[in-house]
Amino acid sequence: MTAEQTDKADALMGGLRRASAGRLTVFLGAAPGVGKTYAMLTRARELQRQGLDVVIGIVETHGRGETQALVEGLPVLPRRQTAYQGRTLEDMDLDALLARRPAIALVDELAHRNVPGSRHERRWQDVEELLDAGIDVYTTVNVQHLESLNDIVHQITGVRVRETVPDALLERLRDIRLVDLPARELIERLGAGKVYLPDQATQALQAFFSPANLTALRELAMQTVADHVDADLRETRAARGLDGLALQRHVLVAIDGRGASEYLVRAAARIAERRGAPWSAVTVETGRAAVAADRRRPAEQARQLELDRAFALARRLGGGSETLHGSDVVQALLDAAAARGARAIVLGRTRERPLARIVNRTLTQQLLQRGARYELTIVATPQARQRARRLPEMVALGRGGREPVLAVLAAAGATAAAALGERLLGLQDVSMVFLVAVLLLASRTRMATAVIAAVLCFLAYNFFFIEPRHTFFIAAHRGVVTVVLFLVAALVVGRLASRQRMQVLALRAANGHATALQHLGRALSSAADLGEVIAYGASVLRDTLGAEVWMRLDGGIGPANRPVALDDKALAAADWCERHGQPCGRFTDTLAASDWWFLPVLTERGTLGVVGLRFGREVAHLPFEQRRLAEAMVEDIAQAALRAGLVAELETARVSSETERLRSALLSSVSHDLRSPLSSMIGAADSLQRYGAAMPADDRRTLLDTIRLEGERLDRYIQNLLDMTRLGQPGGLTLARDWIGADELVGSAARRLQRYMPEARIETRIDPDLPALYVHPALVEQAIFNVMENAAKFSPPATPVRVHARRIDEARMRIDIADAGPGIPEDERRRIFDMFYSVERGDRGRQGTGLGLAIVQGIVGAHMGAVEAVPGPDGMGTVVRIELPLWDRGAVGATPP
Repeated sequence: MTAEQTDKADALMGGLRRASAGRLTVFLGAAPGVGKTYAMLTRARELQRQGLDVVIGIVETHGRGETQALVEGLPVLPRRQTAYQGRTLEDMDLDALLARRPAIALVDELAHRNVPGSRHERRWQDVEELLDAGIDVYTTVNVQHLESLNDIVHQITGVRVRETVPDALLERLRDIRLVDLPARELIERLGAGKVYLPDQATQALQAFFSPANLTALRELAMQTVADHVDADLRETRAARGLDGLALQRHVLVAIDGRGASEYLVRAAARIAERRGAPWSAVTVETGRAAVAADRRRPAEQARQLELDRAFALARRLGGGSETLHGSDVVQALLDAAAARGARAIVLGRTRERPLARIVNRTLTQQLLQRGARYELTIVATPQARQRARRLPEMVALGRGGREPVLAVLAAAGATAAAALGERLLGLQDVSMVFLVAVLLLASRTRMATAVIAAVLCFLAYNFFFIEPRHTFFIAAHRGVVTVVLFLVAALVVGRLASRQRMQVLALRAANGHATALQHLGRALSSAADLGEVIAYGASVLRDTLGAEVWMRLDGGIGPANRPVALDDKALAAADWCERHGQPCGRFTDTLAASDWWFLPVLTERGTLGVVGLRFGREVAHLPFEQRRLAEAMVEDIAQAALRAGLVAELETARVSSETERLRSALLSSVSHDLRSPLSSMIGAADSLQRYGAAMPADDRRTLLDTIRLEGERLDRYIQNLLDMTRLGQPGGLTLARDWIGADELVGSAARRLQRYMPEARIETRIDPDLPALYVHPALVEQAIFNVMENAAKFSPPATPVRVHARRIDEARMRIDIADAGPGIPEDERRRIFDMFYSVERGDRGRQGTGLGLAIVQGIVGAHMGAVEAVPGPDGMGTVVRIELPLWDRGAVGATPP
């Protein structure tokens, strides 16, 4: 598929998604008081006159008479009242609005924060739920509340807006309408008390509502509307297959969690939005964070918290987020850009490192050198601008108070060891002692600490061991070279050891996640059904994340969850998560009052269930990496649950197919095999009824014999069916054992067969001195008869069926029944004992029910014997071999074993 076809498909899919859900119309203003609510209500009254069902979910008139007049005549949904800290607060009733399900819902002040205890923390989340339910929403918002413009508005007005709306919500726009008012006219309205009360108006005029601020905000609002109109035009043209406005490629923003990460994310979102390109935020873990985490350093914890907030902001703004692992930050960024097809890399100004800048080793310099094919956008963060206005300060030697102390101790220890080695061992060159100290320290700490240790060791080596001693003066030129080379070697060794340490820690972190996912995969691979998926998945989640686990998949809760019970509030959150397919509860902005963090179990077929995780109260914040690990494990559980469901469906389909096959075979048997003797009996009886008086005695006797023989044949078929039914039921077959000789069993079966098939020939050979069998005589005789009957049907005419009974050892007797028929192929010999096995060479001939040998196997198995089919002598025919156990008459007595 070409790029143009891909863009067209994406545009069409986006249009279909918007058409299938509710559509959003935003009335955008530059500041409060421009008339957004008034314009929204005016448009609502026009739609109501057109016959559309328009309902006011919530509208704030702020006491303005003109606005209140527009509310009159429109249906207004009663507000939900909530008791909070001794007061009664009112807010929009989301559930009532969903139940009312109007065509268009009016929801004022999109950035408003909901009453504490509401399902969602912010009103824009309520709007998302309305849109998901297929309800069109009209809403109002000021430009300063857009998340990506938060920093720009702060620079313009000096006010940090706390109530923000993610730009990703605007992707669901049907229309955006700019409600504009000149700055001078807005200030006049403010002075007239039409926006705020007089005392508030005076304060606003002195701060936010200055002419310069309002003019800049108007320009920002116009630019925002223009950007969305431009994006809509590009998507419309792409959907029609028109060229000339192709979307640009990926934008990658790099953050490090050391200040201004959220600022960089917002800047990248604006760049990507102007270009109509997808974007993502990444950070590179080199191992330093793992070292700090081991030591619980507050600075690294603050860095991780900043990264988590920045990644959450990126996702709200419609971008992606990922943590990369590697010791080379530049290469990791370039690899990530190549993997995503990025064209631009956005990063902040790097920290001041004069020495690195001199040798072209800063991040920016390396990206410029090694990433020539990428467009680099270096954003001046507020912190960087503040540093630029200050005088250069000396670079701190260490970030914490502990590591410089270690460097001092390492230098002191190396000095003492070198002195002892020189005095006791007579070492001439003690520089290697100091190098070893730097190497050991660098393998355990950061690079900065290793550099400090290298400098201290250099000074100690110079002061104590280079002539003239106890001074920093070096008398010989060779001594200068030695000391300089020692310093260079110490720095290089320290850097290599520190870099190796960071690589090991980065690999350890990545390996930990991979091991956890591998362990989960092994556990889920052995899950045979959905219950085992729940049990294994909950167990691995609990062991890996150290949290309580509650899991519900496809309506079922596994045995691992029985000790965990959810209260009504948590259960409602779990239901909401499963219904909407979005995370909620703790660590989110939806139903955040819950102690549980709920994740939906999503598959291609939709939401299969929900997983709940409850961490201890001491876990105030969940690291981004642990969050991603939990989400990845839930995705694996989702695939395992889907696989288990498919297996169950296939098994159900197989059983249904097998049942249908057996039913068809039984109906075929009843309709064909049982019908033949009935037809013969009915025909003979009809002839006797009509012509019996005039019929010769021999003919009447013949007809009566026919009726008797066909009746016996029908009785055998029915008996076979009844025996098979009894064999298939637990406890359905009772063995009334007795002692009987093998010759009696074989002889009785042979005489019975010859009465039924007079043309059949039976040759029997019973070894002398055979002990008696302790069996159910009637059942075993029936089994032998079934095998004889089957052999007689497929033996050529005048060819006898040979029966041989003999003892094969002290505990078993064998009865071989051989025919001279065409034989049975090896791959079908076991199948002839299946019910209704349909093959001409098997026991289902033209007059067979397909049950005879299946009954034989059941009867012999009930006697703890075995039956099999083997080739006949010289490969001709088939021998059905029955083996029965022999019992000691004295040990058994009259009691069945």
